[in-house]
Order: sequence, then C-alpha cells, then structure tokens
Amino acid sequence: MEWALPDPFVINIHVNEASIDAYLHVNNSEYLRWVEQISWAHSEALGLSIERYRELDRAMAIHRHELDYLAPAFAGDALALATWIVECDGRFTLTRRFQLKRLEDGKTLLNARTRFACIALSSGRPKRLPGEYQAIYGAAQVAE
Repeated sequence: MEWALPDPFVINIHVNEASIDAYLHVNNSEYLRWVEQISWAHSEALGLSIERYRELDRAMAIHRHELDYLAPAFAGDALALATWIVECDGRFTLTRRFQLKRLEDGKTLLNARTRFACIALSSGRPKRLPGEYQAIYGAAQVAE
C-alpha cells in the first residue's frame, strides 16, 4: 500500500454495523475514535504505555484535531489506518499525522493531524516532555 509518508505504523480496521450512522456510512465520531486507538497503539509499540505515563506523571493531551473527511466508509469495509509522528519539539508538543485507506481500492478516506501537549497527570498543568518522551518520540519522527 502506498502511503503519504514512509514507514507508517498501521492498524487494520474492519467496519462493523455499530460504526454506521443514520446516513448509512461510518459516523464521524468513529474516525476520531480510531485516531485515538492508533495513537495509543503506536505509543505502546514504542514503549510508552499508560502505565509508563503514570509512572512519569506525564501525558500527551490532545490540544487540536484536524480531520479531513475525503470519502465515506461503509459496513463491511476493510480499512488500514496509518500514523506518523511528524513533529516533536522536545519541550511541550508532539504532532501526529494520520491517513485512512480502504483496502479494496486503496482510496484515502481520511487525512488527519493531531497536536498533543504534555501535561502532568496529577495536576493537568502543562509540563515539559520528560527526557524519555523526547528520546522515544523524537527518534520516531518522520519528515513531512
């Protein structure tokens, strides 16, 4: 499969009936749920689980989502969702890009971008990225 950027982290999604809305296609909220799902899966694959976040008293909280819905998905569709870390400023923020494709025809259904800000879990206040986050997320960064 051809992706917008090299070396994506990818999950496969099978669209079930629970994802379908009154317009008979995938509800917009499902795309956002999938973006969150792959973000966690990628972080865990890099070695930063929720348990590690808690140990460090840090979290990457969503600051901004941008989702461009390009075409609908339907019940029964097999999809592939890719993500890349495209920016890690080493201080407070991290940005991910996403691309969702239908496997049958390779059509891109969604392009998205999420900006995260580092916070202390204990207070919810902005905090600097721990060195571990800088090293792991920084090393995973892909140039756009």
